[in-house]
Amino acid sequence: MIKTISWNEGAVVMIDQRVLPHEERYLTCRTYQDVIAAINTMAIRGAPAVGIAAAMGIALGALNSPEKKMKEDFYSICDEFSRTRPTAVNLFWAIDRMKSRFEKEIASTPSVKADAVKKALTEEALRILEDDIEANRQMGAHGKDLIQDGDTILTHCNAGALATGGYGTALGVIRAAHEEGKKLHILVDETRPLLQGARLTAWEMHREGIAATLITDSMAGSFMQRGMVNLVLVGADRIAANGDTANKIGTYSLAVLAKENRVPLYVAAPLATIDRRTRTGRGIPIEERGEDEVLRFYGTRIAPQGLHACNPAFDVTPNRYITAIITEKGIITKPFGRNIKDIFVGSAAYRQGARPKTSYKPE
Repeated sequence: MIKTISWNEGAVVMIDQRVLPHEERYLTCRTYQDVIAAINTMAIRGAPAVGIAAAMGIALGALNSPEKKMKEDFYSICDEFSRTRPTAVNLFWAIDRMKSRFEKEIASTPSVKADAVKKALTEEALRILEDDIEANRQMGAHGKDLIQDGDTILTHCNAGALATGGYGTALGVIRAAHEEGKKLHILVDETRPLLQGARLTAWEMHREGIAATLITDSMAGSFMQRGMVNLVLVGADRIAANGDTANKIGTYSLAVLAKENRVPLYVAAPLATIDRRTRTGRGIPIEERGEDEVLRFYGTRIAPQGLHACNPAFDVTPNRYITAIITEKGIITKPFGRNIKDIFVGSAAYRQGARPKTSYKPE
């Protein structure tokens, strides 16, 4: 399994996704500032992976904090991580879990020692990593039944092991179907401007021995129109309470094309990606990244000098274009608002790390 991120003797080690597929290089982050830089520069990306990185970065910051300043430093570090990627709700979910663990340890006894708190935070970060991998495998187990032997699946961006703690969300479903022996063909959208499909998803599929073909983003509609796509499978960075879904820019266009061509579109995401505090997609903040990602290609300017570019990193797909949402607790179908409520006993309890007491059964 691809090791996206790990904790190694007081350091956070992650694969540097900026240089894939040409080089498999690992970054060693020895300070929480190193982890923040890795998130901001897209060395690590993908909503679940960003959440894990933040949790480990917070633990790393606490580990290096002097006892007298530990509490002050802890909350300051959490605030710094919260400013890195505004759309990915897993980031804020992971920060909340780390805060809850910190406050629980501080409140447990007046004489609690700093070393015990630091150990607890490290344990919580590692648990977030383990929980994510297990959730991905459970998503795969639920979602593989939606895939038939011989299906051609269109993907967008990268929702694989590289976007998570391991195994993947959308690509985890594909992995599970492949492991079951189903013959699949994956159409990989290149995903401009940073080519996460061409560089990352294609790399993962090639490494796994899963048949894949790279296409430009603008080809997807034509392939659907010609009956060459059986389903679209994507991840998510934030899902609103009504099922509206924010994902990599271009997902909305695919969803409209899929509906027009009667191709089902499935979203695969852990419960941590569902933000029940945001009622609809209109409330999801959209990250605007630097224009050079659009104006340049591998360091070479591809547009006239003096021209500016817009670069929203995500768009929002309204729930009416989504067939179902695959989670670790089952497949959520329409009506999404009601069925998302059913999958949670209480959103606050889940954000603190508790599992829902009831699960929504796939229909």
